[in-house]
Amino acid sequence: MLIPCLACESRFVPDEYFRACSDYNRGLDLVSWTCPRCGNRDDLRVLPGELGFGYPYRGRFDVHDRVRVPGLRRKRGDLRLDISLDAGRWRVPTRIRQLV
Repeated sequence: MLIPCLACESRFVPDEYFRACSDYNRGLDLVSWTCPRCGNRDDLRVLPGELGFGYPYRGRFDVHDRVRVPGLRRKRGDLRLDISLDAGRWRVPTRIRQLV
């Protein structure tokens, strides 16, 4: 299974793809991902069996494009999102933002 970057169309094995996830926004239930090849940043929602790409809009996340990833699973934690696919496991932490 190879997962594409929607900007440059490069394809990644799941381990490389999910290691490029940098932040989980629990409020909007979205993950920030940066392409290791072109540097494009996307927001995505990890759903059972698919990835949903879109944009935050009016306080929610609107999914516009979907990429099927059979067997993809997710589990929300208090300050993280745990992603699993086959034998692979990845944890995307929530970045704690400082109030200024």
